[in-house]
Amino acid sequence: MLIVTMNDIPGYQVDEVLGEVFGLTVRSRNVFSQIGSVLRSLAGGELKGMTTMLQQSREQGIARMVAEAEAKGANAIIAMRFDTSELGSTWTEICAYGTAVRLSPEPPR
Repeated sequence: MLIVTMNDIPGYQVDEVLGEVFGLTVRSRNVFSQIGSVLRSLAGGELKGMTTMLQQSREQGIARMVAEAEAKGANAIIAMRFDTSELGSTWTEICAYGTAVRLSPEPPR
């Protein structure tokens, strides 16, 4: 599955737009990680536990988005983006989204 943040892909043409696709995950931070993050934020520096959680969440969101695109018969996702929001004080929502399309190589000129 080709995934790009661009609206067009050089060398390809969009044959069919199959619609929006989403990959959503909601994660809860455990209490120990949250306490560690609060202490670390006071001292400064990277919050490694939070970074790992967000990276895993993005990967899971992409995997779910790809599964939805494949179910629609797509071979690519264009204009892919992430959206993140906080739900309450301990939940984080990560959404990967884009447009599922069927591409083919552009004919030679």
